[in-house]
Amino acid sequence: MGSEKPDGNETAGVEQWQPVLGLSERGGQEPGQRTGGPGTVFDQPEPEALLELTVIVPARNEEDCLGACLESLVAQSDEVFALGRDWELMVVDDHSTDRTGAIAGEIARRFAGVTVLKAAKLERGWTGKVNAIWTAARRARGRWLLFTDADTIHEPGNLRRAIHEATKHKVGMLSYSPRQIVKGWAQRSLMPLVFCELALSYPPAKVSDPAQRVAAANGQFLLVEREAYRRLGGHPSVAESVLEDVDLAFVAKRRKVGLRFRYGDDAVSTRMYRSTKAMIEGWTKNLALLFGNTLALAVWRALDIFLLAGLPVLAVWLWNAKFAAHSLQWLGAGWVLALLWVRNLFRFYGRVAKSNFPFLDCALAPLGLPLFVGLLYASWFQHTILKRVSWKGREYGV
Repeated sequence: MGSEKPDGNETAGVEQWQPVLGLSERGGQEPGQRTGGPGTVFDQPEPEALLELTVIVPARNEEDCLGACLESLVAQSDEVFALGRDWELMVVDDHSTDRTGAIAGEIARRFAGVTVLKAAKLERGWTGKVNAIWTAARRARGRWLLFTDADTIHEPGNLRRAIHEATKHKVGMLSYSPRQIVKGWAQRSLMPLVFCELALSYPPAKVSDPAQRVAAANGQFLLVEREAYRRLGGHPSVAESVLEDVDLAFVAKRRKVGLRFRYGDDAVSTRMYRSTKAMIEGWTKNLALLFGNTLALAVWRALDIFLLAGLPVLAVWLWNAKFAAHSLQWLGAGWVLALLWVRNLFRFYGRVAKSNFPFLDCALAPLGLPLFVGLLYASWFQHTILKRVSWKGREYGV
């Protein structure tokens, strides 16, 4: 979930991972792995001929964005990398109540190599998205598996380039943090705050360094080599997770399959939330899982509110005392506070700039601080006190 450009040294040591594409000789499973049903990559015979790639798109009530996502994916097909011959696209309707399934069906009728599946029954101990992904992963025929969300837009040629990048850096897992598309003042002011904290908590250079314990991935674009996916235990290894992408990245670090993570504005973009309500629900679900001490972070950001808004007021009040006794002392104190405010302003915007959001969005970030503080507290309360979160009409225990 980080959002900084990687440096040139981030892949040092990754060459320990050597992809193995011939899988039929492997048997059994690692302790704690859960076995899927027929067609799973764990205990069923491999297809006689694997495709280069399987793209899996889980979708629940995504009628307003799924069409654009699928159009950007099928547009990747060309003579060299043909959909249906070299790669396949699988869309999983996660028991949607809108036209998601119908939109996916329309794309499937127009293009060979597109399959629409209905997510398996959601069993206890599984989250909806993980269950939908696993429904398709068990049938995937690709040497590489790309898990991507229904709200993403893929740049031309990015599928082949991503496979080349993962192969070049000898990693079993590659993830991009997409360019974020935001609408409305609430999103434009809040999202840079969240993503700058993510960039600081999960620096891509450290995430991509196998010697570092820091791990992160973004489920909006998560590419995994087939044998690496087997070694991770597949999505059943994170069946109960409401933050399955980050948890899968931690498994990748522990099992040393090689992880590369970077800001991928050249490959994919996304509009994460279509409304302020959805944004509030989504970050309430995730913030406490992404950041170690959510309450402490809330206190620090509340301090930012005081420093950015309170220091100028206090400085002006001191300046207004210039005609009173000891006016020079008060005037000097006002200028000291003004200089502290300027210094804090530069510090604040230096942090927000790490979000990789446009200048105008970063400029609005101070307006989002009260909402950010409130969401941090709400996320802490739901995870720590209520021990339940909700997302897209479903509730999960945490």
